[in-house]
Amino acid sequence: MTYPSLHMIIAGERISGGGRRTHAVVNPATGETIGELPLAEPADLDRALETAQRGFKLWRKSTPHQRAAVLNGAARLMLERQEDLARIATLEQGKTLAETRIEVMMNVGLFQFYAGEVFRIYGRTLVRPEGMRSTVTHEPVGPVAAFAPWNFPLGNPGRKLGAPIAAGCSVILKAAEETPASALGVLQCLLDAGLPSEVAQAVFGVPDEVSRHLLGSPIIRKLSFTGSTVVGKHLAKLAAEDMKRTTMELGGHGPVLVFGDADLERVLDTVVTQKYRNAGQVCVSPTRFIVEESVYDQFRNAFAQRAKAITVGNGLDEATRMGPMANPRRPEAMDRLIGDAVQRGAKLHTGGERPKGEGIGNAGFFYAPSVLSDIPPDAAVMNEEPFGPVALINAYAGEEAMIAEANRLPYGLAAFAWTTDGKRQQRLAREIEAGMVGINTNMIAGADSPFGGVRWSGHGAEDGPEGVLACMVTKAVHEG
Repeated sequence: MTYPSLHMIIAGERISGGGRRTHAVVNPATGETIGELPLAEPADLDRALETAQRGFKLWRKSTPHQRAAVLNGAARLMLERQEDLARIATLEQGKTLAETRIEVMMNVGLFQFYAGEVFRIYGRTLVRPEGMRSTVTHEPVGPVAAFAPWNFPLGNPGRKLGAPIAAGCSVILKAAEETPASALGVLQCLLDAGLPSEVAQAVFGVPDEVSRHLLGSPIIRKLSFTGSTVVGKHLAKLAAEDMKRTTMELGGHGPVLVFGDADLERVLDTVVTQKYRNAGQVCVSPTRFIVEESVYDQFRNAFAQRAKAITVGNGLDEATRMGPMANPRRPEAMDRLIGDAVQRGAKLHTGGERPKGEGIGNAGFFYAPSVLSDIPPDAAVMNEEPFGPVALINAYAGEEAMIAEANRLPYGLAAFAWTTDGKRQQRLAREIEAGMVGINTNMIAGADSPFGGVRWSGHGAEDGPEGVLACMVTKAVHEG
């Protein structure tokens, strides 16, 4: 399969280069340019806004059956096109084919769930005296500006498109310029399933130009953003100027509490794989391993041994277990963060370098799975999201100190804990400050479950009934 020609989709029209500014799309495994993406100009964004306004007037009147038919139809098409979509995502982003296939299935499950949820957007009738009637209903908020990052090139656009469409909104998707064909592939499934072209569009451009233009328009009524905390704070300020509704899924620094009573083999079987999934470029990646002293040495040594054995290579190779990082900025960030930690006294057990070997070219953005231990708390990597293939392992005296470390940072997206003590499980569920907590499991997301964080990790939720309601407003009507 060849890489597709790139374009924007505005009102169903495909817009290619033709003298426009363009962005080079690069294969992170080879460093080669695989496509040129046309970037939107202000006139394009104005046309997208006008189209979204028309699309909302049309789609807000759609029936649940119409919305369900589109979502179920898109799910079927994604299933049929799974291999093509997965290959495109691997070419653009670098992660393994096994991972991009899972991303397709994430979208299939989410769209199927939303297709059912459109029939469950219930209001209620309040108890009132005779002659009065009071009702509470949920209505679509309006046109949505949805910004998706590159780390899940299929799954993030699926989330950004599925919820507004299920709620009866129109949406302008601004996916990452690094992974445009993946996002367009998801959108194309919706259009091919019968979604009116005015309802969902894709634009690409200079991120700050696009965000200021879209959020500066009164047509946009809601912002949905997934990305870094720094950018999220900036966009929230722009949205506040017009009091737009916001859903913000921002950065994290996932703590993993490992207690002495845990089954260490089971823990290691789970967390090592999860740590190096997508080369650690996952907002809910397990990162700070907060290990009880009694099992610290055993856990650290076994973790490092398993990390060394991970096969790094081109994501298109079925034998690869970890692909390259998505862009040249990420290996540079790893060098900086790991170098700073070692300089401050941390121990490097494996990794900390650009790997070399069969199937790994000099031009790719590869980085070796890395393990640090005994990291001082003032090291940069202990305080800013590394977003890469590095595990941070430190020892702590007991439960109180471990919870304190888990809650030390202002982030609160995902946290994990491993213990067989039932009472402790209840305490951890109550005391850990995070939007999602996994106890004796890494499974913290599902089509029917809200996905989101607290504090600097954002607010609001995607997925589940909450994801649809996030694209709706509540209205109370009182009749006398």
